Amino acid sequence: MLDSIAAKVEHWNDADLSGAIASTGNGKAFSAGGDVADVVLKAGKPQTRQEAIDYFRHEFGTDYILASLRKPYVAIMDGITFGGGAGLCAGAPFRVATEQTLFSMPETGIGYFPDVGASYFLSRLDGEIGTYLALTGNSLSGRATFEHGFATHYVASQRVPILLERLATIEDPTLAQINAAIEELYFEREPSDPVPPLTGAIRVALDKAFGQDTVEGIVRTLRQLAEGADAPETADVVQWAKNTLATLEERSPTSLKVALMAIRKGRTLNLLEALQMELNIAAAYCKGASPDFKTGVTSVIIEKKRGVRPAWKPERLGEVQTAHLETKFFTRDEGLTLMLPQALQAPHDPPAHFTRFALPTEDEIGAVVRGEHPTSSGEALTTAELLAKFEDLRRGKHGVAEKVREVVARRCEADEAGYLRWKH
Repeated sequence: MLDSIAAKVEHWNDADLSGAIASTGNGKAFSAGGDVADVVLKAGKPQTRQEAIDYFRHEFGTDYILASLRKPYVAIMDGITFGGGAGLCAGAPFRVATEQTLFSMPETGIGYFPDVGASYFLSRLDGEIGTYLALTGNSLSGRATFEHGFATHYVASQRVPILLERLATIEDPTLAQINAAIEELYFEREPSDPVPPLTGAIRVALDKAFGQDTVEGIVRTLRQLAEGADAPETADVVQWAKNTLATLEERSPTSLKVALMAIRKGRTLNLLEALQMELNIAAAYCKGASPDFKTGVTSVIIEKKRGVRPAWKPERLGEVQTAHLETKFFTRDEGLTLMLPQALQAPHDPPAHFTRFALPTEDEIGAVVRGEHPTSSGEALTTAELLAKFEDLRRGKHGVAEKVREVVARRCEADEAGYLRWKH
């Protein structure tokens, strides 16, 4: 599949007749990820181990090619978008979710780590949402994929054919034209729609727990939240903390620590650097740096065991020596590189459009409230003025007002005159 994708994309990128490039899935899935069972089988044999490593070189290279396309790339995630499938979408400046979307990076559950650029794109989600998704492997569905930042737009599944038809009629489209075409098909929130899952008190608890420096610290904070030790937590927060603890208990302890280290490092890396780091980690897994990759894939994917914790080694977090992970997984192999066309091997500016057409990030909203945004006048703003400001900055993008209001409710205080102050 990777050969087919890379070849076709490079052809379309150079063809005069193609305008925007759009990707969709077949049936219920955009992509449920790669064939990790075959990779593990090849990695386990010295004579085929390089084939397993080359699979990741090719996969990550394809992800980077898609992110670097000169023509507008629209990824329509109208179904299951797991693991490798998320990597095919993440580099697109336009990532369209529908009510059928189910997004997840579930790799810690098979003794591996979130790859395909996850250290880059998950680390750029608001607060610690990306860390939470990386470690737990929990999913975002439907509108939440858009509201929490992985998708840039939201349309109804039944409107996808209309969107594809509109994209096909735009000759030599600009990014602004593509953005406008998708925005016109936005599906408004219904009163019966569930609120975004990672907001309010749960989001405050999430940031507190997953903002810790170590996995042990995350677990310790979750236990405190589950017990209501620091404050009278709401029932929802207590249950969320208990569920999250139970999920982490099932994950590979080694994978949890590797994933956290990768996410933290990814915050300061560009996409190419992040993928190169992840390639070194993937190669380390293929070379046996941890037995958990084989154990997890065998148990979960090959034998399809459900409700049984794989026999991770080490079995517990405290038995995983974090200092050794840096050497095992994060030592750069200069001879190990992504499979890229010649043009992308030459010096160039890596793509940096992950948040460009998405809802405003919490960091951007905070900068405006504090008067630190490039467009700020330095004067304090009321909620109404802040909403008007982002209406102008995002040129009427759908969903912005709801996002700004949620951030204000959680992160701001208003004085007697109604002017906002950012809470640290």
